[in-house]
Amino acid sequence: MKRSLLSCSFLLAASFLQAQTPARKYIDPANMDLSVKPGDDFYNYAGGTWVKNNPVPAKETRWGSFNELRDFNIKAVREILEKSAQAKAPAGSIEKRVGDFYAAGMDSTGIEDRNITPLLPYFNRINIITDRNVLKDEINRLRKEGMASAFYSFYIAQDRKRVERMAVQIGQGGITLPDRDYYLKTDGRNPALQEALKTYIARLFVLTGDQGPKAAAKADIIFQLEKRMAQAQMSRVEMRDPYKTYNKFLIKDFGQSTPGMDWHGILSQLGVKGEDSILVGHPPFMKEVAAILEQEPLANLKIYLQWNMLKGAASHLSKDFVDASFTFNQVQSGQKVQTPRWQRMSQLTDGSIGELLGQLYVKEHFRTEAKLRMNVLVENLRSAFGNRIKGLDWMSDVTKQKALAKLKAFRPKVGYPDKWKQYEGLAIDRSKHFENVVNVGRWNYEFMLSQLGKPVDRERWGMTPPTVNAYYNPTLNEIVFPAGILQFPFFDAKADDAINYGGIGAVIGHEMSHGFDDSGCKYDADGSLHNWWTEEDKTRFDAKTVNLGKQFDAYTVLDTIHVNGKLTMGENIGDLGGLNVAYEAFKMTEQGKSGAAIDGFTPDQRFFLSWAQVWRGNILPQTAAQFIVTDNHSPGPYRTIGAPVNMDAWYKAFDVKPGDKLYKNPEDRIRIW
Repeated sequence: MKRSLLSCSFLLAASFLQAQTPARKYIDPANMDLSVKPGDDFYNYAGGTWVKNNPVPAKETRWGSFNELRDFNIKAVREILEKSAQAKAPAGSIEKRVGDFYAAGMDSTGIEDRNITPLLPYFNRINIITDRNVLKDEINRLRKEGMASAFYSFYIAQDRKRVERMAVQIGQGGITLPDRDYYLKTDGRNPALQEALKTYIARLFVLTGDQGPKAAAKADIIFQLEKRMAQAQMSRVEMRDPYKTYNKFLIKDFGQSTPGMDWHGILSQLGVKGEDSILVGHPPFMKEVAAILEQEPLANLKIYLQWNMLKGAASHLSKDFVDASFTFNQVQSGQKVQTPRWQRMSQLTDGSIGELLGQLYVKEHFRTEAKLRMNVLVENLRSAFGNRIKGLDWMSDVTKQKALAKLKAFRPKVGYPDKWKQYEGLAIDRSKHFENVVNVGRWNYEFMLSQLGKPVDRERWGMTPPTVNAYYNPTLNEIVFPAGILQFPFFDAKADDAINYGGIGAVIGHEMSHGFDDSGCKYDADGSLHNWWTEEDKTRFDAKTVNLGKQFDAYTVLDTIHVNGKLTMGENIGDLGGLNVAYEAFKMTEQGKSGAAIDGFTPDQRFFLSWAQVWRGNILPQTAAQFIVTDNHSPGPYRTIGAPVNMDAWYKAFDVKPGDKLYKNPEDRIRIW
């Protein structure tokens, strides 16, 4: 009965909102390039003038619809933080804690006066180590203190095959450049990035008091150590396979494959008790780490451990350290000027105590009607997705029933958590920025550790409320939409359905489709890593993904650099499935069934133009080149066209015909979900 009453009230809310007069021109021809045929270049047709008139600001590396909304949100966050910092709020209140954290970060004079002093106790602790076993203990100590995560990653997360259990997990790590290939390849930008890293390392050591030649020697040592670890790492494409990264060991057995690493002792030092097994992302990498810890000179290992502390601390120390970090990042991204301090500290506050800040953000910037409308959209998309699964001509009924069960089990989260983190015990001092950051790291570590032995907390969120993004979590089988993304151009409670279904509707469908992409499809309805496909259906699915990969491989980003269709496969399936599902749901609405134009555009045209304006933007060439290696999303121009060129409705909406550059023969159009 409760379910029926909620459905009724949501429909009433949707009808009321839909009837309101739009307050803005949601599809503005002034942003389009109407001299371009949509069938030749849909990206520029939909937003070419906007792209020409909106170059990347000097403080940014890219600029588009996402960035505009993020910029709006970070300014909203700044107002909250400055108001909190100036308020005379009672001790222990959210306003007081948030305001003190931000104020400490904005105290540039105090930070400058302290220079490297806050880091020295940790630095000196490493200096006096004379024993290899003591160094190994220090690695664990620094990790537990939130100071450094050297050599490999360590975390507590759901066991992908026993999803009601939290498990100890370790994965590859240890490098500074964004991907292993930057160390292993000598073509393109790689040599310049390698030299930039060495220069950066040397510069930070000079700032600690080393002479130039000594600092340069340390940079070479660190680079060679990181290169050795990079050679043992799994590629990003390989890491997309959840079976390849699921390797369970009894702790005693894992110790035998990593000589010199006493895992019972390591886990005890890290605060782990009562566990008999461990999940390892890439065992050969950990074998190499064990060899490094035994073979490399102790002096070199000490230098590497100090480097891990330095690079993590640099942005929280005096100006010389911050500037050195920016110069290094500048080589990677092409960013022209440093992001303003207020923006960096606003982002840091959100990233550190985001569920305290989030409570203040939601109070001022999230409206109840947005959540109501989103609930309607989610359920309409779920219904449309179900219809599409039932109608698939390539999937058997046996597998369809499993797919429908998984879809039914999706849990949506909208806006903000029902249960907030309160960060009990986290010490925040208005005059000690560096210590606040360290305390957050330590608190997060202890909080993570506290999840062991407890039931999986299904109320936790992986993003903060101001975030302009969304996600699907396969082990929880949930789709999550923070408050920050529920604004134009993704969503507006007053907009016509074409705008919302082409915007946030496609985002909802995208996240749902992640449950059925080439990685997500390996998890079942309860989130377990478990095959629910017949062999024949999985073979047909895989063949379709191969064709989609070839489509994106053909897209050129810069010079000879192409999109990596395998790396971006999951996101491309998400876009293709999401836009198809959103369109089907849109066609169930009154506007979707009509042909009534608004501002000269039909409902279907408005739907696809809404999708396109989400992805318009500019990006610096250095950042674009880096993202091709590190980002599992395709560039905006190809997200704009990648799904529509496979949809018959797009061809009909814009009268795209043979001879147009984007035209694909009907039999070549890729249809998955």
